[in-house]
Amino acid sequence: MYLSQYIFFFLSGLAIASALLMILDKNPVHSVLYLVVTFFAIAGHYLLLNAQFLAVVHIIVYAGAIMVLFLYVIMMLNLNKEIEPHKQQLPKVAAVVSACLLMLCLIAALKSAEVNMLPAARNSNIGLMDNLGKTLFKEYMLPFEVSSILFLSAMVGAVFLSKKEIH
Repeated sequence: MYLSQYIFFFLSGLAIASALLMILDKNPVHSVLYLVVTFFAIAGHYLLLNAQFLAVVHIIVYAGAIMVLFLYVIMMLNLNKEIEPHKQQLPKVAAVVSACLLMLCLIAALKSAEVNMLPAARNSNIGLMDNLGKTLFKEYMLPFEVSSILFLSAMVGAVFLSKKEIH
């Protein structure tokens, strides 16, 4: 086996273990921290697929911004076991049964799938940031500029709507 396969199995085990710990842990802050570990393991998978840009964006957006927002909301809610209402068993059982049915459907769908590498996936330069930048600024220059104007107008609109009226 190659080193990349060992890294893949390690990252997969880490992602599955931290996702299970995230679900099973009673403390919401610990659950968010386990989710951050899961996001880093997924970013490692992106690096193994030679998609460095996706890995960096995944870490910045998900493990950075969204997890900070989750932690902020959890700290602001100040969840306590005494205050939290006790949930009935029926929704928990229904969630477990539906998750098992979804897993069976996924296994049945993937059972007959063929594992063929696409010719484009064999190219080792396909996920590099410089190739993404060249493609973005050569082939997709007009849509890129139109989207930047759209984002600029949305930002100006948000500032305009958030201003208080002075009489």
